[in-house]
Amino acid sequence: MTNKDTEKLEHELKESKRIEDYLTTNNSELSNDTLAEHLEKLIKEKGLNKALVIEKSNLDKIYAYHIFAGRKKASRNKVLALALAMQLTTDEAQHLLYYAKAEKLYARNSWDSVILYALENKLSVIETNLLLDKLGESKLVE
Repeated sequence: MTNKDTEKLEHELKESKRIEDYLTTNNSELSNDTLAEHLEKLIKEKGLNKALVIEKSNLDKIYAYHIFAGRKKASRNKVLALALAMQLTTDEAQHLLYYAKAEKLYARNSWDSVILYALENKLSVIETNLLLDKLGESKLVE
């Protein structure tokens, strides 16, 4: 579990004279988790049921299980569907996108703004799709 926020780590990195010292000092703060590993941690930390999360995500069940197992690379939209299904906070969803190696949500983008709104207001995937459609935006998942 990390104790330092990212800003503090960035400051320490800028001030560090040797990368080796920074890495040694902050070894317990660094994470190289895969998306699958991070999803598993979230499921455990939040006491969620994986099958229920997958059902709420509106993703193909087999494909979603492959994402959780690390056998499929999830698109940004699929990761966001999982974030909504898990009712993640905006920060948690942004971290999930990081682990998926996907672009973070950007408030200056209208589609992203709707997703940020949906996360903040704990909308379901279906409710989010309806809102996106109403606003003339493309759906999150079909």
